[in-house]
Amino acid sequence: MIDFLRSSPAVSLDARINDLVQPLTTALSSFIFFSVDVGGASVPLIVVWLMAGSLFFTVYLRFINLRGFLHAVKLVWPKRSHSQAEGEVSHFQALSVALSGTVGIGNIAGVAVTLSLGGPGATFWLIIAGLISMTTKFVECTLGVKYREIDDKGVVSGGPMYYLQRGLARRGMPRIGRVLGIFFAASIVVGCLGIGNMFQSNQAAAQIYTLSGGAGGALEGRNWITGCVLALIVGLVIVGGMRRIARIADKIVPLMIVAYVTGALAIVLMNITRLPWAISTIATQAFSPEGVAGGVVGVMILGFQRAVFSNEAGLGSASIAHSAVRTSEPLTEGFVALLEPFIDTVLICTLTGLVLVLVLDQETIMGGGLAGIELTSLAFETAIHGSSYPLSAVAFLFAFSTMIAWAYYGQRGWIYLFGRGAIKLQAFNLVFCLFIIVGATIKLGAVLDFADAIIYVMALPNILGLYMMASEVRHDLNDYWARRDSS
Repeated sequence: MIDFLRSSPAVSLDARINDLVQPLTTALSSFIFFSVDVGGASVPLIVVWLMAGSLFFTVYLRFINLRGFLHAVKLVWPKRSHSQAEGEVSHFQALSVALSGTVGIGNIAGVAVTLSLGGPGATFWLIIAGLISMTTKFVECTLGVKYREIDDKGVVSGGPMYYLQRGLARRGMPRIGRVLGIFFAASIVVGCLGIGNMFQSNQAAAQIYTLSGGAGGALEGRNWITGCVLALIVGLVIVGGMRRIARIADKIVPLMIVAYVTGALAIVLMNITRLPWAISTIATQAFSPEGVAGGVVGVMILGFQRAVFSNEAGLGSASIAHSAVRTSEPLTEGFVALLEPFIDTVLICTLTGLVLVLVLDQETIMGGGLAGIELTSLAFETAIHGSSYPLSAVAFLFAFSTMIAWAYYGQRGWIYLFGRGAIKLQAFNLVFCLFIIVGATIKLGAVLDFADAIIYVMALPNILGLYMMASEVRHDLNDYWARRDSS
């Protein structure tokens, strides 16, 4: 490999790394995304697995995503934090860390990728997927708190590997629980290198590359420089563990969300007379898409697939962050967690979709040769001259916040597998930072292949465990409402 990277001095380092990684990511994606043909659409079975889970939990818990929404908002306020309970962070901080893991470049670039493939109608299915995904987050984060472990120093370890192991052991299936826990932990250790690492650094580097002049500019063939800067900053944060990550996340996450939403809303208001047309176009093409393989099924799958990539519902990752909350009532964090897909997908992703549809024509969106953050940047720059610069700053924050959250997720999986040794943990941190540099240098297609494939592997054991423990969550929910009503 070293000889490969050193050869052909006329070829940039970025190009050499890409040539090495591309075949591996393509092969991995083909293996994971086993699909069946439905009406001319290629339907990945893993996406069906996630869609079915979200629908089941939403109906089984009687639409708690809607019934519990206002209660969730009340719980987020700092005054509602159970400061005397066990845990490391407040409800707001736990939500901020989890949001920092979900509100990332996917909200800016991922939506653009989806619309470039599925057209405006994909936005409708993003919204539907976001709404039903709220219930999946509720279930997994409730179980994350219920089955977490807290050591004598107050450090919390939680997430699917713990509720799979301990929850299934409680049902007389300790071996199955242990195997599923190990499988999930191994998946998230590898998976954090994709969605929460390489994809983020790739799109942040792409935006900075464009601003530096693009082809012929200062960073042509040198995106690894951006990767090195990101890796250094992320490395300085993640060595401090959950408390440092939470302190940073609860400051930058609200800032970056407000900044992006404000910019997107400004563009929507500037085009307010076209808004009814945009909404009509999105709704119409959700059921009568133009130029999309597989028609309605094809655009629906694209919407659901990208929604899961964005909000991570069903993957179990966010429950790792929520497990660290200070509370003696697991259900409270389940309620707080259902706000994530709403903010991430229903609000932010929808605004991105509206900006693209309002500002750019469909030919540019689907056939203009641009994808990812470059397409979103074009829409912002077209609407407000010079807005690509603040968008770059927001994109950098989105990428940074997602990487520190996913580094924490990977650390928890690593500790579950190999123990808490400081040297072992620093080895993981080093590998994580090196992959930031790799992600910045390779092409978007290779990154998406790797990120999509690995994160969906995590859903296999997680959703299976959620099905097994769904009745337990419903029982606890009924008990929670009964105690509140009687108090």
